[in-house]
Amino acid sequence: MKVALEVFRAYSRYYELLYRDKDYPAEVEYVCKLLTRNGLKNGDLLEFGSGTGKHGCLLGARGYTVHGIELSADMVALAENAPGFTCQQGDIAYTTMGRKYDAVLSLFHVISYQTRNAQLSAVFANAADHLNPGGLFIFDFWYSPAVYAEKPVVRLKRIEDEQIEITRIAEPVIFPNKNCVDVNYTIFARDLVTGKLQIIRETHSMRHFSLPEIDLLASANSFERLIAEEFVTGDAPGCKTWSVCVILRRI
Repeated sequence: MKVALEVFRAYSRYYELLYRDKDYPAEVEYVCKLLTRNGLKNGDLLEFGSGTGKHGCLLGARGYTVHGIELSADMVALAENAPGFTCQQGDIAYTTMGRKYDAVLSLFHVISYQTRNAQLSAVFANAADHLNPGGLFIFDFWYSPAVYAEKPVVRLKRIEDEQIEITRIAEPVIFPNKNCVDVNYTIFARDLVTGKLQIIRETHSMRHFSLPEIDLLASANSFERLIAEEFVTGDAPGCKTWSVCVILRRI
């Protein structure tokens, strides 16, 4: 199994194209509503797993100041420089900024990439250390009831731009006793100018969570849960809800 850093070195090359259809503005609008609803119309945000900065830049444009921590140096290199957004390479479990923030965000299932208990506990502890009492920890994750009810299936995605054509096959392997799914990606990337074909194989190990498990982690790290709902829609979580968003408050 590849560690996340090794995986994203290859994956980052095609990340922007693969997720160009992702509705970042709608997701940021949702996050802004969560922040505003909990008293943060502006403020300083720390983003765990900032990727190429899509969420952070949009939040910066909405009046927040965002600093991102991203494991992949390649992702950091691709990130835009934008007013209100900065980022650096680092491990969200252990990188410390030496200051407090109004909220810590971790979006696009970054928490689900924390598959080991020690790693996961360290991320929650690090979030708590960067917040004063009353500060918010907002994140989304794969939801266990949906994973067990619907089960991951093989998926195919094709996308291209003027220079490259990408075909991605995602083949899941479920580990029920670990609450984990290995998503085995095969990526065929064809240069439309030269005709050259590159094949990349990667494994993304994803952990899914129940709400009692999240509550246990929260309690162990001086958090209380305020909200649990479907990401973006705000609906109550159910057996068809793959992505759940929670807000934890630092006690």
